Amino acid sequence: MSARDEPFSDRFDVSGVTTDGAAWLTSAGTYPRSTLALWEERPTAPVVLPCGTAFDVVSVPAIFGRRMLDRLWDEGPGSGPVATLRGRMLLFSAPGTAQRLPSLLRWEEFGRTGAIPPLLCHGTGDAVTVPAPLSAAHSGLTSRWLVAPDTRHPWLPGPEILVWAAVRAARNAVRISIFPPADQDAKVYDVSRRR
Repeated sequence: MSARDEPFSDRFDVSGVTTDGAAWLTSAGTYPRSTLALWEERPTAPVVLPCGTAFDVVSVPAIFGRRMLDRLWDEGPGSGPVATLRGRMLLFSAPGTAQRLPSLLRWEEFGRTGAIPPLLCHGTGDAVTVPAPLSAAHSGLTSRWLVAPDTRHPWLPGPEILVWAAVRAARNAVRISIFPPADQDAKVYDVSRRR
């Protein structure tokens, strides 16, 4: 292969996005070679790519998304590519997830908990801003890859795995109380047995 065939081989090593990962990302668009050419000239430029063919994206508030990501990696199968953008976490998922996930979440939450924040599901007909292959601190966009795409066919979680992670993250959420903790050394008397 010539250097022209692999323009990103050295550039993606910094953020983890590989040549194959960039090829997978751009395969979602109508003109993948144009996007690759843009990234060759401007590797810190984010691009807008359509969802629904190569991937769907589930956008989650950053803190809750971090809890979901922790559940996926600590207790589950891991995740596909993950990025942050403007205070939200973008979880790349299998095509079709955006259509099925909302109904699974409604069913799971029925009569249980409202601790899962609204998840924005982007699928067929939607487009998302994808972070640049190289992080750009000076770009003004606060976007970067947390789990960068590194293959032409990455594993992507489906709706069942994401609903599992959301439910686990909601159950393990840290509860903050306005009341001080009980005194652990206090003597407690059982007054129910008094005569």
